[in-house]
Amino acid sequence: MHRTVRHLTAPLLLVFLSGCGHPTGVMQPIAISQRATKTVRVDMLVATTRQPSGDPSTLFNGERSSKPYLTDVAVSIPERRTVGEVQWPKRLPPDPATEFAVTRVNPINSVADGRTWFRQHIEGGHALVFVHGFNNRYEDSVFRLAQIVHDSGMQATPILFTWPSRAELTGYEYDKESTNYSRTAFEQSLRVLASDPAVKDITILAHSMGTWLAVESLRQMGIRDGHVNSKIKNVILASPDIDIQVFAKQFVEMGDPKPKFTIFVSQDDRALAASSFITGNVSRLGAIDPSAEPYRSRLEKADITAIDLTKVKTNDSLHHGKFAESPEIVQLIGQRLMTGQTLTDSNVSLGQGVAAVVGGTARTVGRVAGATVSAPLRIAEQPIRNRQPTGSEVESDLTGDGSTSPLTQ
Repeated sequence: MHRTVRHLTAPLLLVFLSGCGHPTGVMQPIAISQRATKTVRVDMLVATTRQPSGDPSTLFNGERSSKPYLTDVAVSIPERRTVGEVQWPKRLPPDPATEFAVTRVNPINSVADGRTWFRQHIEGGHALVFVHGFNNRYEDSVFRLAQIVHDSGMQATPILFTWPSRAELTGYEYDKESTNYSRTAFEQSLRVLASDPAVKDITILAHSMGTWLAVESLRQMGIRDGHVNSKIKNVILASPDIDIQVFAKQFVEMGDPKPKFTIFVSQDDRALAASSFITGNVSRLGAIDPSAEPYRSRLEKADITAIDLTKVKTNDSLHHGKFAESPEIVQLIGQRLMTGQTLTDSNVSLGQGVAAVVGGTARTVGRVAGATVSAPLRIAEQPIRNRQPTGSEVESDLTGDGSTSPLTQ
């Protein structure tokens, strides 16, 4: 009886937490009129393991494809708008003067053509690879990445990896398995990107369930090669929907050296609360309090930066997309993390009411700045650590159970 009630209640909880929808079928390109000359264009390369829909207004659906597809997409963003928001069309076709609009869609049929596209759109050799989360259509992730790139001011070439999500609140299990289905395709996409001489460094920005896909793919790469490709410098996990004990195993199995990890967490994340309920009340990495023990010391020992967004206010009723919807946070991503700067080398102003905990980076070990900060945040430099922890020590530190993975023994 208890199991039945739980499986009936979980979808109802997700429905209760869901927000309003938006128009669908926005991928049909439009021409920009003279009225909308004051717009900004974001060009991106989109890789997907979704099936083609056969409809130019959607391009791809939520079913799984046996082969990946590449597409060149351009999105027009109105000049005057609220930072942190996606201005979805109220009706179709969209008005580019006030709404996001797709202006170009070109299939890319080979890796060579993909390399050509990258060289034509290169931004200092920096690549940003974005992985969306649960309950996303193809167009959702396209518009979200365009918003992040524009609002952050980052100087990087945007690449979207979109995996098969049915975009249904009751499709949690299907979506999770779709991330597993897409692991090797994402790993290979990273390998192809890293092998391009024009690419200097890669930052992965993953959200929600997409963090599982990103971390699993890096774990696979680490198991195959003994370490993650050295061009993958930064991994940013926003609201990571990962069992914290499983993450400890994944982290170890990536090998050494590792990329610099930054996680954005929030204890009021309602989507992660629902995920925890569905998965047996197991703590999710994105919902921890990094200022509290045992997490505080374990994150520091693992050299993982954690930024607590609990007190950051956005219009997101689920409190699950703060990393993209808060102007201060999205600009932090573009201006500091994307350029390889640490969060321990100078003042970091995140506005009123932001709490932050900074673990070690490759060069420094941060100290907790405060459980609640009501003024611009200052994080002090700490001395360089004399010895890096071993893999088994890191895992024990994160899980707290003193155990080690059989794969690392």
